[in-house]
Amino acid sequence: MSNERRAWHKASYSGGSGSCVEVAEGQTTGIRDTQNRNLGYLDLPASEWTALLSALRTN
Repeated sequence: MSNERRAWHKASYSGGSGSCVEVAEGQTTGIRDTQNRNLGYLDLPASEWTALLSALRTN
């Protein structure tokens, strides 16, 4: 999916530090660095995004 057509939002795990991660959730989940949007994004299957969040919650 085109980067411009995604509904990006700040990830709740970013906190208030100013070093943010943005996500665009859907069938695939896009992940990008707020401060370096021009460098692109990673696309993960939704199941992998869910697994990553689960792993973060347990640590």
